[in-house]
Amino acid sequence: MRPAVRVEGAPAGPAVALSQVSKVYGGGVRALDDVSLTVWPGAFVAVMGPSGSGKSTLMHCAAGLDTPTSGSVRIDGHEIAGLDETRRTELRRDRVGFVFQAYNLIPSLTIADNITLPLRLASRKPDREWVSALVERVGIAGCLDRRPAELSGGQQQRAAVVRALAARPAVVFADEPTGALDLHSARQVLQLLRGLVDEFGQTVVMVTHDPAAAAWAHHAVVMADGRVVEGLDAPTAASLADRLIALGGR
Repeated sequence: MRPAVRVEGAPAGPAVALSQVSKVYGGGVRALDDVSLTVWPGAFVAVMGPSGSGKSTLMHCAAGLDTPTSGSVRIDGHEIAGLDETRRTELRRDRVGFVFQAYNLIPSLTIADNITLPLRLASRKPDREWVSALVERVGIAGCLDRRPAELSGGQQQRAAVVRALAARPAVVFADEPTGALDLHSARQVLQLLRGLVDEFGQTVVMVTHDPAAAAWAHHAVVMADGRVVEGLDAPTAASLADRLIALGGR
């Protein structure tokens, strides 16, 4: 199953590939049930589904934050399902970016230091030209000397996006990135993510419960009962809302 678009000029191999992945928790709770999913470089993919559908578990396994019970997970061609925690941490650091609902910025650091902190922790020198280009693109050039509490929620999330992209990751995973934002700020962040995909060829996988947010993606994956039940190219908010209603809502 290849429910994400290929982008012309992108690398040949998948950015993320899950093959027959299952995740079973204690007590026999099956959060993922034989899921296969391929995300090609340069694609923006939204993962949706009712509460308990497995969408968050899918992201955690795909990003190397959790290990599947069975199956294969590859990021940028590297198998991660069998790695120990140290090796998975190294792979996430080098090839994965994250954007979280709560921004996860460190309050005591300036925005500039927040952006480059993951690189410095990995003993990597930031590419100043690349970071500057990102900062200009997301519109926070005047905020770099401020601390997170001095910024709006939308500005903090844009800083988090720059932080996620600073290391040029193979894929960025965005977990409900607009969940804490007002409608105007949410639209700005979604427009930004889509623009970074279209302009820079960045690969983004976004988990969201919001059909309007998912409609910004190239492709949407709908989950239910731990399985991928449908894939939609060029999704609309209305078509996604209809799918969720058919699945019983959140």
